[in-house]
Amino acid sequence: MKRRKLFAAVGINVLAWVLSLILLAPLLLILFNSFKTRKAAADMSLTLPASLEWSNYALVIEKGKLGTTFLNSMLYSVCSVLLCTLLCTMAAYVLSRNRRKLHNFLYLFVVLGIAIPINYIPLIKVMQTLKLMNTRAGIILLYTATQIPFNVFLIHSFVSKISPEIDEAAVIDGASPLSLFFRIVMPLMKPVLVTVMVLTFLNTWSEFVMPLYFLGSTDKWPMTLAVYNFFGMYFKDWNLVCADIVLTSLPVIIIYLLGQKYIVSGMTAGAVKG
Repeated sequence: MKRRKLFAAVGINVLAWVLSLILLAPLLLILFNSFKTRKAAADMSLTLPASLEWSNYALVIEKGKLGTTFLNSMLYSVCSVLLCTLLCTMAAYVLSRNRRKLHNFLYLFVVLGIAIPINYIPLIKVMQTLKLMNTRAGIILLYTATQIPFNVFLIHSFVSKISPEIDEAAVIDGASPLSLFFRIVMPLMKPVLVTVMVLTFLNTWSEFVMPLYFLGSTDKWPMTLAVYNFFGMYFKDWNLVCADIVLTSLPVIIIYLLGQKYIVSGMTAGAVKG
């Protein structure tokens, strides 16, 4: 019996290592080739570079205008995170604490946005009518709106586990509605709020289609479109293309590694009664 358990544990670990190597292979391929010369990177192999060509990154930053696109991506991501976190938290709290038919309908109406695909033609018409096409404010609002349904669903399930008696005790002690929400309830939602912030940042930073449709000016493009544009100009220079991809993906990888434990805890905390 012990041998079976041992063999099963070894088999699971070996399988996990094999799957990890398969998933890491494309990342290592891009990383290795980003440090090679143009001729060496043309083969797109997993061989280690003969020498580290740091000049590839300097050239990409200069030619690809990554300084401007990095600031644009950071602006869009940070603003979307702040707006989405605040709006979703307030909406989820109100909808969770009120169990009337109207509030249940509104909750289902909002959450239904998870399953409904985006129709870009009427959305473009709406953006044109509101004078938000090709504007930074417009793309930030779009990023925020598209991520509200899932975030409301996530926070709502977490808030439902927080006892309403805490609200009642705070009101008896003289807390105003704003004080109750910001000073009592929000600190209790830290795990799910960090999860929402990390996921919103990752989704916003990695978005490609929306800025392609709604941002016509290159000076407003995020880094994802910079990679697309750079590939069009230097599609034969795979060392430069790989360096561009590494620089674009680096913030996402760092944020994910820093927030990984919060994502797991935030996803599971709402499903466990405290």
